[in-house]
Amino acid sequence: MQPHRVVALVTGTQASFELGCAAAVFRADRYRFGVCTERPGPVPTTEGFSMVVRAGLRALDRADTIVVPGWLPVEREPSDVVLRALRRTHRRGARLVSICSGAIALAATGLLDGRRATTHWRYADELQRRFPAVLVDPDVLYIDHGDIATSAGSGTGIDLCLQLVRADHGAAYAAQIARRMVMPPHREGGQVQYRVEPTQQTESLGTLLDWVTEHLAEPLTLDDLAARINVSPRTLARRFADQLGVAPGQWLLAQRIARTRVLLEDTDLPVETIALRVGLSSATNLRRRFHAALRTTPSAYRRAFRAKVVAGDPPPAAALGAGSPGTP
Repeated sequence: MQPHRVVALVTGTQASFELGCAAAVFRADRYRFGVCTERPGPVPTTEGFSMVVRAGLRALDRADTIVVPGWLPVEREPSDVVLRALRRTHRRGARLVSICSGAIALAATGLLDGRRATTHWRYADELQRRFPAVLVDPDVLYIDHGDIATSAGSGTGIDLCLQLVRADHGAAYAAQIARRMVMPPHREGGQVQYRVEPTQQTESLGTLLDWVTEHLAEPLTLDDLAARINVSPRTLARRFADQLGVAPGQWLLAQRIARTRVLLEDTDLPVETIALRVGLSSATNLRRRFHAALRTTPSAYRRAFRAKVVAGDPPPAAALGAGSPGTP
């Protein structure tokens, strides 16, 4: 299988962290990562050093995915040459991706008109003011339309890039990359959890979350989870809202869907058995929850991602992937 070619379009002054998010994810063996710029040569960074970029915009014509990892200063308009290059690559089928303020460059192409998009919450008002046809959502971590995807502030670039890997190669392969980076394969909630200053310190939920992921087969209730860390159900719900941006039931269902995806990809277990292993009680319930989360059936999902293994890819290691909100 030919590696998927990812090219980051950088510009001075470039935020190196956002570029690093994409580089860290797409250095996996099924991808080839490169960098280009409008005027090859030294490119200054926001951190005070310069990097030498040798490739020009023609590198975009050979890319399957193009990442714009920030666009600073946000007030600066992309040149006509850059805009034409982005539109041209999108017309031929390349996927366009922005991280943080990179949404400014994508919006300037007109390709986001009439579509939902996100950016760092600090730049959301500016994006909406300059591009009123874009449906700006400042509260989500990322939005993936398939051909165009945008992420929120800085570190959410990793969340989006892992989502793209899931779309390309399945949840287990994305989780394998996340483990290498010591990152969660999927984060719940949105930017609001970082935008709002907490009114008081709250205990970490890490120990509870680890325990739950090891006991997904059990019929867990909100009362069970609260008792596990000796708090009231109301207190637990508040901590989930503060720290994860979702209700406990939403998070729990997301983990069950994630485990289902991995079992469908890595095993030949029947759906009835998988339902019991992930705590969804029956094949009927699993199919209903799975379709609501992913808009496909377990059997269709298995055919799509098991086919890649049969075709010669090494089977991905079993791990948690991503799910969608709902109730357990």
